[in-house]
Amino acid sequence: MSTEGSMKAIIAALLANIGIAITKFIAAAFSGSASMFAEGIHSLADSGNQVLLIIGGKRAKREATASHPFGYGRSRYIYAFMVSIVLFSIGGMFSISEGLSKLEHPHELEMAWLPLVVLGVAIILESFSLRTALGEAKHARGKQSLVQFIRHAKSPELPVVILEDIAALVGLVLAFLGVGLTVITHNPIWDAIGTLAIGALLVAVAIILGLETSSLLVGEGATAADTGKIRDALKATKGVQSVIHMKTLYLGPDELMLGAKIAVDGKSSAADIAKVIDDAEDAVRAAVPTTRVIYLEPDIAR
Repeated sequence: MSTEGSMKAIIAALLANIGIAITKFIAAAFSGSASMFAEGIHSLADSGNQVLLIIGGKRAKREATASHPFGYGRSRYIYAFMVSIVLFSIGGMFSISEGLSKLEHPHELEMAWLPLVVLGVAIILESFSLRTALGEAKHARGKQSLVQFIRHAKSPELPVVILEDIAALVGLVLAFLGVGLTVITHNPIWDAIGTLAIGALLVAVAIILGLETSSLLVGEGATAADTGKIRDALKATKGVQSVIHMKTLYLGPDELMLGAKIAVDGKSSAADIAKVIDDAEDAVRAAVPTTRVIYLEPDIAR
């Protein structure tokens, strides 16, 4: 997945969310709609999340140091995990709190047409943002389904933006239904129910994001397909008799580390073994370009 593609999707989502948040808060102030206010908080949280992803991407590009010899690639995972915390706390729990408050103290809507118009426009803008993210993801996921891509992607930015945009669209529909039913029935309880539904949605998305990014933080290895390519590349290298064992670990979305023990001819000289290792490294990098850190230990097959 290209970093440029991820950044394009993030910026598109950020610009859309800033504009949408402003209009939602204005509409909420004039109408008194709890659903609209919750959606304003949702868009504000999403805007902050996109800023976090941009910061994470910038920090991940720092050069390796003596204290961090493998670089800062995992910064992108840390900031993606922070996104799930923001969604859960600021987005989800705040919306639920607002909905409960409106259930206890119902408030008649004023200028009900305004939130409906804003929600309609917001649905169109969010659709464009989601379309951009899905378009960028299409180049990266290949034959994977969208669910598989979100679950197995090593770069967290696009999955985060896609989940946020999907949640935003569903949230807008819930808010539209809440306000619409309030207008039709003249019962403000529907506005409060819409707010609670938005909060529950954000909590669910936050939990999904937290689980996926925590797995990346703990440390994931190469996919089964890439593992097979690496093993085949090692075996195909002249002088490698077999692969005794190997392990992989993602140091960052675009940097994979490989450690493997390979069997070589016991009669080989040190120079011959060094050449075998160099050739094996070249073969692995050609097969899986993200394999940038490689440690190969020669051994004699027993």
